Amino acid sequence: MTHASPTPSERSVPRRAPGTALSEYTTLRLGGPARELVEVRSSEEAVEVLREAQGPTLVLAGGSNVVIGDDGFDGTVVLLRGGGIEPVGDAIRVEAGQVWDDFAAWTVAEGFSGVECLSGIPGSAGATPIQNVGAYGQEVAQTIAAVRVWDRERDEVRDWTPEECAFAYRHSVFKHDDRYFVMSVDFRLEASPLSQPVAYAELAKRVGVEVGERVPLAEAREAVVELRRGKGMVLDERDHDTWSAGSFFTNPIIGAHDYRDLAERAGGEPPHWPLGDERVKVSAAWLIGAAGFEKGHRRGNVGLSTRHTLALTNRGGASTGELLALAREVADAVEAKFGVRLHPEPVMVGARLD
Repeated sequence: MTHASPTPSERSVPRRAPGTALSEYTTLRLGGPARELVEVRSSEEAVEVLREAQGPTLVLAGGSNVVIGDDGFDGTVVLLRGGGIEPVGDAIRVEAGQVWDDFAAWTVAEGFSGVECLSGIPGSAGATPIQNVGAYGQEVAQTIAAVRVWDRERDEVRDWTPEECAFAYRHSVFKHDDRYFVMSVDFRLEASPLSQPVAYAELAKRVGVEVGERVPLAEAREAVVELRRGKGMVLDERDHDTWSAGSFFTNPIIGAHDYRDLAERAGGEPPHWPLGDERVKVSAAWLIGAAGFEKGHRRGNVGLSTRHTLALTNRGGASTGELLALAREVADAVEAKFGVRLHPEPVMVGARLD
């Protein structure tokens, strides 16, 4: 279904002076200056700015899943604020700027099951389909009914089906293509006081049930938040373990032949999950630890989290260059020992590992 493009707002959009450090708007507290930064209060305002911008553009909301280079961004950065939640037919529409965990808490309070295990994740709702955000046995692709997208090439707004979004593990058609701006997301959730069947062993153990059983929504949310907090994955200004972009590397997906080679090199089978089609997903955290990196491994002003090896953290006063050097150190060591290359999960802006 195609909708008319948003009409220009009569209200002026605030603009900020050039040179604003993007480190102020990322959970890593890293990133150089923006040529121009514009704060907007709705997706419609964001489209206005994006349509009129000269040169490259970047949309930032929660800033929780992005690594921005020390040189910053030589273009217009749209800082998306504001949100909204409303029923639309048999779905619930969430504006892109909505704080994600506030939405997760709302679903639990209102008795809607489907995203309770995604509680505690930082960032905005609009970022979730881009990354196909997932944790503790759930991912947003399981409940997304539609994604409203502005196509900047055609200058039109259209609702995309999940099939068009091409969701995959921590990926979608939007992830590496700035042609599309996600304006809102429709979720189809189950009206139930119980969680979806618990699919993650660690969570099942925490709530005292077998995998596949259901628990009260509030119990599931509380357990997930506590698990995340114990790993430094709930934002806390005072806790440098949370000065991160979450899990820095995705769990690698390899073929059966490569997995057998990995197991031989490892002297046994590492934690893994068969995916079918002769593919296997392997634990990146295990690979990092087995390659010799302990929690809290430091390299100058950056280091691995003191709570788990998947998060690369800013210990204070760091640069993006330092973070990337640590990421290369880890990825190179894992590849040298196991023949598997780790790839970053966050969106890289003016930054790269290769």
